Amino acid sequence: MSKTEEPQCIYRNSNEPVEVRVRDLLSRMMLREKLGQMTQIERSVANPSAIRDLCIGSVLSGGGSAPFDGASATDWADMVDSFQKAAIQSRLGVPILYATDAVHGHNNVYGATIFPHNIGLGATRLNTIKTYRVSPLSYLTQYPIIWMSYRDADLVQRIGVATALEVRATGIPYTFAPCVAVCKDPRWGRCYESFSEDTEVVRKMTLVVVGLQGLPPEGHPKGYPYVAGRKNVIACAKHFIGDGGTDRGINEGNTILSFDELERNHMEPYLECLSQGVSTIMASYSSWNGRKLHSDYFLLTCILKGKLGFKGFVISDWEGIDRLSQPHGSNYHYCISASINAGVDMVMVPFRYNEFMDALVYLVESGEIPMSRIDDAVERILRVKFVAGLFEHPFTDRSLLDMVGCKMHRKLAQEAVRKSLVLLKNGKDPAKPLLPFDRKAQRILVAGRHADDLGLQCGGWSITWQGSSGRITTGTTILDGIKEAVGDETEVIYEECPSPATFVGQGFSFAIVIVGEATYVESMGDNSELTIPFNGIDMVNLVADRVPTLVILISGRPLVLEPWLLERMEALVAAWLPGSEGRGVADVIFGDYDFEGLLPMSWPRMVDQLPLNKGDQSYDPLFPLGFGLRTK
Repeated sequence: MSKTEEPQCIYRNSNEPVEVRVRDLLSRMMLREKLGQMTQIERSVANPSAIRDLCIGSVLSGGGSAPFDGASATDWADMVDSFQKAAIQSRLGVPILYATDAVHGHNNVYGATIFPHNIGLGATRLNTIKTYRVSPLSYLTQYPIIWMSYRDADLVQRIGVATALEVRATGIPYTFAPCVAVCKDPRWGRCYESFSEDTEVVRKMTLVVVGLQGLPPEGHPKGYPYVAGRKNVIACAKHFIGDGGTDRGINEGNTILSFDELERNHMEPYLECLSQGVSTIMASYSSWNGRKLHSDYFLLTCILKGKLGFKGFVISDWEGIDRLSQPHGSNYHYCISASINAGVDMVMVPFRYNEFMDALVYLVESGEIPMSRIDDAVERILRVKFVAGLFEHPFTDRSLLDMVGCKMHRKLAQEAVRKSLVLLKNGKDPAKPLLPFDRKAQRILVAGRHADDLGLQCGGWSITWQGSSGRITTGTTILDGIKEAVGDETEVIYEECPSPATFVGQGFSFAIVIVGEATYVESMGDNSELTIPFNGIDMVNLVADRVPTLVILISGRPLVLEPWLLERMEALVAAWLPGSEGRGVADVIFGDYDFEGLLPMSWPRMVDQLPLNKGDQSYDPLFPLGFGLRTK
């Protein structure tokens, strides 16, 4: 087909129904072009010639995979557009889906707004379940008016809108979010990616999908993908299914439940996502009763695509199909055959794409994978691309660039921090609470490494995959916020690691000790002890013995608090992983706002109790699910 004939193709006519366009384009594709659409490769190995010649369907930036260190939003847009230009120069001009893990804001991009991780958002609960048919364009051009409309809508929906705008500003149309895992055991290294142990809380928090993709019109078919426009992104509900329920909280472990139990504990969030038109679903690394989800035909095809009617596409996790053999990827033909035949449509390869495509050609031509399975997978991928409008608008809308890390999104993140804080203790004597603090106090001690470390308060999936300490991006630390909140007459003294000499002749009015976890992601975060790391316990003991002390815990999950340690501190706040806007913490502890957060997970007394969930026969937590004090 010549380039002059291409405009006459039915699939290029935006006035034609999506299904007609899908069938027309599919009918024109050769085998290798179809298989290219099923292939997702990593940015670091992507090049324009491979994208063009192999008809690659998708490129991704894995955690921390940026064009270069410190790359700006414009640099990202330039990179994505260069890949997209190559894709539309292919024989059929099929655009790529560029994808990223924007799991708490556009967290791969330096200078973007980083929101609290999901566990913190789960603490905010829902103020209301209202949704508004407000286009992101109105959100941009009439912000003060729309903000007033949104103030009664759910916080996570607004965060979804803001995240979508920042992601699209860099040319990226697809995010691997939200994670709708129901975390049943805080020993799991991905606990903070879950909104709650409570299935109903997670179900309600899937309203973030509406923020990311837009609100489907009334009568939109359940299970059919939906993306409202160029200011929205393709969402991905993950990780299907039961990833938060593995034995002992082991990442990529085994979830041992009957099907009825799996449905009751882990399916509801996906049903809600399907009602909201979620476009893609990612298979879990984990297993269900010994079978890897990436090869589970019953769950991926019979249940998800059959019974539930999902019409978008199923994507693998990073090298997810490789995990089907031991050592990983050792029997690659089996890995490919088992996953594709089970219902995986797009494979996050992400590096060995030539080997993957050659093997896939062999498996199809030998009949091990039927052509009908390939056509079904490609239909689903093309459907999402047409729904998202990528054939009409493949390149970056650069009018959005100023939205990345903008003031109004940072204000939204600050609001999210305020609402996520959970007050667990306030005064050894309830009649004499420590909080809120007097902002005119003469002298305040702030202690702990986490007080002035943007990287630690953002956690994993922040600029780099595992996250790191230090000024990793732009934002305010908790210490920055405290200094801004107090009066000019108040002296704030910061000690990363105080000693007895710190207190000599100082006369502190009170102390704020901020302790917590190091950054981690996935299996690196699996933890069988759940104690406060570093020198946190010794520091709390030292300071609380001398000054009335508020302890702020920065963590991706509940940590075990020994009774004697809890008794020492005057007040305790769970701040989770608040993200880039630490000022939100000071807003609350100095009384500008009251505490609103409620525990999204049961807080255990000891690790031996785990897993510990509300409704257990021997339920005896230190703080129950939904606990949270107020100061007013």
